[in-house]
Amino acid sequence: MTTTPNPAVTTAQATTQTTTMTMAAALNAALRDALEADPDVLLIGEDIGTLGGVFRITDGLKDRFGADRVIDSPLAESGIIGTSVGMAYRGMRPVCEIQFDGFVYPAFDQIVAQVARLHYRTGGTVQMPLTIRIPFGGGIGAVEHHSESPEAYFAHTPGLRVVTVADPQDAYSTMRAAIECSDPVMVFEPKRRYWSKGEVDTTVTADLSSARVLRTGTDATLVAYGPLVVTALEAAVAAEDDGISLEVIDLRSLSPLDRQTVAASVRRTGRLVVTHEAPGNVSLSSEVIASAVEDCFDHLEAAPERVTGFDTPYPPAAVEDHYLPGIDRILDAVDRTLGRRNSREAA
Repeated sequence: MTTTPNPAVTTAQATTQTTTMTMAAALNAALRDALEADPDVLLIGEDIGTLGGVFRITDGLKDRFGADRVIDSPLAESGIIGTSVGMAYRGMRPVCEIQFDGFVYPAFDQIVAQVARLHYRTGGTVQMPLTIRIPFGGGIGAVEHHSESPEAYFAHTPGLRVVTVADPQDAYSTMRAAIECSDPVMVFEPKRRYWSKGEVDTTVTADLSSARVLRTGTDATLVAYGPLVVTALEAAVAAEDDGISLEVIDLRSLSPLDRQTVAASVRRTGRLVVTHEAPGNVSLSSEVIASAVEDCFDHLEAAPERVTGFDTPYPPAAVEDHYLPGIDRILDAVDRTLGRRNSREAA
């Protein structure tokens, strides 16, 4: 089992004022506040109690709320989800932690065959207020099965809400909204951003269905989510040196997809680039581009571009920087939409 140093997470004190904290601490605070607010909320996962989780997201919560509400499960992801389905069926609000992205596959059957279908199968009489937390993506130098991006599998599945977070504020607000939602919600947390810091206002609520325009621009729309939102914003700043104005959108919700926000931006800029860590084949970028073509084809000045991980298994850590989309690859795609054929990578 892989362990990771504590990213300066401490169990924060309850507060309703803006505080600077890491994303990991923001998630910890969201879980703590949800446990305090609703006695039906409980946490379950591998090593989340005594250890506080591999990334220490649940640090201190077992001591505060007890082993009956912060449950250390066996090493069995299918068992974690199956047990949580029963809890949700009886009116509880379980929050499951899948320790790493690559460990979700043993639970795939439970998620797509039970969690996603029970509300529909029972004609709406049964709700599944179940939250599934998954640290995902690369960039931490991990071993095999610890740097996956499996979000497209679940975004394809009717009956699931699939969301990502990109900064500490969004992490807090989205986690609280997910736990309070009566639908099953999968929250993908970018593990390489756990240590990033930002201001968090615990009174701010999140909309689980909407994208965010983080930066306005006029020349092209750059869409990202999760770990690549920061990279996209950095690319937009770098593009200014070449006189290029990029509008940056954080998708946030992968299912349902906020097509309206993307289409409105593309109508303004006329160009679209989508980036994410997952492979490009049958991916979120495929869907975003297809929806943009359907919704605003007449406004496109160039063919949309996508910048993704390669269509291979995730590589060894020594070469993951080549696999992960970076600023140069993103701006090279922007150049192509603008008719600039020079390659920044070759320069």
